[in-house]
Amino acid sequence: MAPLTPALSWWPAPAKLNLFLHIIARRSDGYHELQTLFQLIDLNDRIGLAARADGRIERVTGMADVAPERDLAVRAAQALQRHSGASLGAELHVIKHIPAGGGLGGGSSDAATVLLGLNRLWGTGLTLDELATLGFGLGADVPLFVRGASAWGEGRGERLQALSLPPRWYLVIHPGVSVSTAEIFQAPELTRNSSPLTIRSFAPGQTRNVCEPVVRVRYPEVAAALDWLDAQSGVRDAHQGARLTGTGACVFASFEREQHARQIAQRVPVGWSSFVARGLDRSPLHAALGLAS
Repeated sequence: MAPLTPALSWWPAPAKLNLFLHIIARRSDGYHELQTLFQLIDLNDRIGLAARADGRIERVTGMADVAPERDLAVRAAQALQRHSGASLGAELHVIKHIPAGGGLGGGSSDAATVLLGLNRLWGTGLTLDELATLGFGLGADVPLFVRGASAWGEGRGERLQALSLPPRWYLVIHPGVSVSTAEIFQAPELTRNSSPLTIRSFAPGQTRNVCEPVVRVRYPEVAAALDWLDAQSGVRDAHQGARLTGTGACVFASFEREQHARQIAQRVPVGWSSFVARGLDRSPLHAALGLAS
């Protein structure tokens, strides 16, 4: 009799936006001390997981241009297996909807979904704190998606305080280029001495993404997308104009009404991709897993 195909379960991996990004200082370890506000949105990758009895980690479906050994989803499964001593393996299916290299956190979210999903399927019993610490070794944004809530972020982004944010719709544009995060953070002209903020003193009009001026100069396609989106700000419920998320390449604008975001989305120039997404306070992954808010 042929062996049974492992039963797949499917889990969401949501994207995020950085509503602002300040760099407070360069740390002694070479990284940067950041402050940011993470907004989860309802654009999701889909992660299929099945337990394997033979202990192997195998990615069955994924991005063709990303080798399995470099895929954060695969590395997350391997890290959990090593940390927990689990004897089971996993079959992974990574279905991408979040643009890669756009500053939306897709790879980090995929990794977090694998950690949480396999923690459930393998019965390893790790807490969210343990999974967030494990995820931080894979990438600075992974703890955000493990904890599953829009949040104020500090440190390298791993020190998180969950927040309830005003309801918003976002028009997100990808101008068709990939921005190197390492290049931007190493740029000598990058502002690294922003004044520290507190959540109480935070005011949207007084914040910005300090990476934006650097990205504008080095990636004219991103500058063009920012300028185009800013030019649409006559819509009465737009907030703050166009912003860069992370180091890009995606840019976005925030709206109170879905209709207005979609009206502008219909005018996005040919050659750019775009989507409209709703802001979320809580990750759909946590809802699917039945985790407390």
